[in-house]
Amino acid sequence: MIFRPLKYEKYAQKAVDKLQESQPEFRTKFDTDNYDNWFYNQSSETLRLYNNDKEIYFKYIPVGTFSLNTNSWMWAWANEDSVEPRKFRTLKIKEFGEKKNYENLTKSHFCGDKYTGWELTAIVFDIIGGIGTYRVISEHLEKYFLLTEQITKEEAEKIESELIECSVHGKIRKAFICQHLNTKQKTGFEEAFETYRGMELGEEDDFQAWCSECEKERIKTDGWNEESMEFAKIKLVCERCYFEIKEINV
Repeated sequence: MIFRPLKYEKYAQKAVDKLQESQPEFRTKFDTDNYDNWFYNQSSETLRLYNNDKEIYFKYIPVGTFSLNTNSWMWAWANEDSVEPRKFRTLKIKEFGEKKNYENLTKSHFCGDKYTGWELTAIVFDIIGGIGTYRVISEHLEKYFLLTEQITKEEAEKIESELIECSVHGKIRKAFICQHLNTKQKTGFEEAFETYRGMELGEEDDFQAWCSECEKERIKTDGWNEESMEFAKIKLVCERCYFEIKEINV
């Protein structure tokens, strides 16, 4: 039996009603019901719907998954197998749940029913916003998406081309760190700008960080120049490596 406190039940129904009001317009506008195939790319967080004669692309935020074998839900932020950077956007739902004491929004895993996935996706739609939602089913697993924008095929390919292959974490966004930063010891952590997991980056922006010693060299030379860059020996890493190092140092 699934227990839902009355306050949560009322809020969840309000969110579901909101999604049910807007979803038909989204489905009609993008003709999503008339595509027979789908493909999603975790690395680029893009969803492709296609037939033999047409296709459409969306950017998405992963919401979570529902297992039809165990009748259980898992939030995207708790899925360690996922490389999707924007899964951490759903931590906003967890924070909301903690403030309201809504257990379904704070527990990483819990038992549910055939309505659970859509209910929680409706809540994400209500809190984060988007243009619509989508669900795919494969091997007894339902995966729910919050769609944030339509993009072109060229834009999807550009996103994919800017990813790097990490031997530990797979294909994911790139980041840059000095030679001294690592996951074994604290060395200080200076950034080009404040960052958080899953954040959107501008076209000219990258995750960039360096250690305390490199910061001293940078200040001594009045900014980055050949001397300070030689000391730093900046190297390429993936986004997940970057934030693992940041967690150790900050």
